[in-house]
Amino acid sequence: MSMNTTSSSSSRKPQGKSVVLVLLGVTALLLILWGFWKASQPPAPYFQGQMEARETEVAPKVTARISKVHVTEGQQIQAGDLLVEMDSPEVQAKLAQAQAAKDAAQAVADKASNGARPEEVRMAKLNWERAQAAAQLAKTSYGRVQSLYDQGLVSAQKRDEASTNWRASTAQAEAARAQYEMAAQGARAEDQSAAAAQARQVDGVIAEVKAAEAETQLRSPVAGEVANVLAKAGELSPQGVSVVTLVDLADQWVVINVREDHLQRFAVGSRFTGKLPALNHQTAEFEVYYQGVLPDFATWRTTRGSQGFDARTFEVRARPAQPIADARPGMSVLVEGS
Repeated sequence: MSMNTTSSSSSRKPQGKSVVLVLLGVTALLLILWGFWKASQPPAPYFQGQMEARETEVAPKVTARISKVHVTEGQQIQAGDLLVEMDSPEVQAKLAQAQAAKDAAQAVADKASNGARPEEVRMAKLNWERAQAAAQLAKTSYGRVQSLYDQGLVSAQKRDEASTNWRASTAQAEAARAQYEMAAQGARAEDQSAAAAQARQVDGVIAEVKAAEAETQLRSPVAGEVANVLAKAGELSPQGVSVVTLVDLADQWVVINVREDHLQRFAVGSRFTGKLPALNHQTAEFEVYYQGVLPDFATWRTTRGSQGFDARTFEVRARPAQPIADARPGMSVLVEGS
């Protein structure tokens, strides 16, 4: 009995080993087949985009020579910070001319508003009184000559001369009185308004020149980072040519070119997660706010060539839910396909 039991145990051991070997072989075969199947599958689709940020080109409105550059590339700045100083002798000359014209116009306006000086008013009054006295004397003389003429003691010519002298003296007295009243009352309202308007017109010229002078001090219109500095001290900067480029890193977005058969993945208002390889594959959530077709075409054909078609490519823009620290324009953003 003992010998049979030993023989039966020995026969079971090789059979158990065979089963294990078969199982291992089947498992290895399955793994190999799965590996071949996995390798034959197309890779998971992904989309590659590029980070962008709002750029501002700062250019002078006047042609001037650059005297000093206050910023360097990569510098963080605030709105209103001085970027570049420029020197324009022409603007300074125009400002001096405008200021001189203002002084002259203001003097005319003051004279029209204030009227004649007290000495001039008194002189006009004395001239009127003297002319009035002369007219009274001429009137008295005429009365005497008329009496003598009535008595036949003087000729008619003498009487006419006395009458003419009386009328002329009376007219001179009236003219002197008018001059006195004009000096006392000052310039007419129309003259005062015209002089004041001329002074205001010159004020406008000065304001225009001062605005041009302010343009020689180029200041930042936004907060951000200095991306490019083209200005160099001593160079003549033409009007309208950019000298400094600023980037507002708080206003970021990603641009992705998407074929139209995948466009639904990036519907306006939808969100997706992207990775930034340049930032150690940091992930960020984005929200789509724009879709627009590109003018060029991306061609895609089906497995059956007879049914191929051309698919349009769209530009998709999406903003991060939160500003991405250290993100810079040009960095890649990878988005896994659905």
